[in-house]
Amino acid sequence: MTKARYPTKAVPDRAYLVSLDLYKARKNNASESLRELHELARTAGATVVGSTTQRRPRPVSSTYIGSGKVQEVAEECRRLNANTVLLDDELTPSQQRNLEDSLGLKVIDRTALIIDIFAMGARSREGRLQVELAQMEYLLPRLAGQWNHLERLEGAIGTRGPGETQLETDRRLVRRRITKLTNDLKTVRKQRSLYRRRRRRSGIPTVALVGYTNAGKSTLMRTLSGTKTYVGDKLFATLDPLTRRVHLTKDRTILLNDTVGFIQKLPTQLVVSFRATLEELEEASLLIHVVDISHPQASIQAEIVDDTLKELGLEERPRITVLNKIDLLTDSTGEVVNSEEVARELLSHAGQPPTSICAISAETGWGLEKLRNMMAFYLENEKQD
Repeated sequence: MTKARYPTKAVPDRAYLVSLDLYKARKNNASESLRELHELARTAGATVVGSTTQRRPRPVSSTYIGSGKVQEVAEECRRLNANTVLLDDELTPSQQRNLEDSLGLKVIDRTALIIDIFAMGARSREGRLQVELAQMEYLLPRLAGQWNHLERLEGAIGTRGPGETQLETDRRLVRRRITKLTNDLKTVRKQRSLYRRRRRRSGIPTVALVGYTNAGKSTLMRTLSGTKTYVGDKLFATLDPLTRRVHLTKDRTILLNDTVGFIQKLPTQLVVSFRATLEELEEASLLIHVVDISHPQASIQAEIVDDTLKELGLEERPRITVLNKIDLLTDSTGEVVNSEEVARELLSHAGQPPTSICAISAETGWGLEKLRNMMAFYLENEKQD
């Protein structure tokens, strides 16, 4: 008698994307946000089979999108054989439960998707601790949904005891784990503080790379330091902080830090969890803001990075804005443009004097000599001050 065989390979995610065009929002670019969600899904390993956008003044409190759109999404998912629905915003626990009940499919919001990508990319112990803390804080208010099958039972008989006890047990375990992770990260922060104190005693200044995800920070790190670092054409290719020694001039050496990239709608849980990593920016004598000048939304991405730096209290830190991927710019005839003047026209960066803007190509090395000299000049002035 032949034994039945069951497949053990995970079913691949076939994702259908859903976004809201909130026309009353002050900052709203639904098409770009949806395109970015597509890239996030690809980075997470999902196959995107379709997408839709609904124009509304505000999200529906119960299901995020309108009832008619919910029905439309359900029909499209059946037609396209989608098994996952990705929402382009963070959902409340009730919105997620209601959508899953209505669609009969797995529903994942933007926050959970980004946290999942971080979990895939974290390699160091610190990175794994930070991601797990973000996961636990995201999970805690959603634990009730894990036991919503008990809500369908009418009456009191059979619903008392185990279900409620299990829910409370899970909450207690998650809270205990959050406390443990928080304490572990405090230890990490102390260790990092000691490392930074040693660096300060060495007299070598620290420069930090910041920028939107996939702007080319890791490529710039690799080119400037001459060492091997992982570079990938995807969002959040680098998560763990990296420090390399870089020689700017014959008598000027720096420590260059590569930090996690920013993104619009960056989950609050991740900002809090990665506080230990982002503290590296607070110790930097100079920030290098890397902008992908070839991206059609370069100015919006730069503004998002500016807003994040303000949230971290770093808006006054000396900064050089680096317009990267200048080799990908072309003029009306299709010729490659290597012009700093044209780059400045494409990105008018508020609050940044022209002398703090440098156009480069981290991939080809074009303009890096000027960047080295600018960094050395800024650090020399800071030393004199």
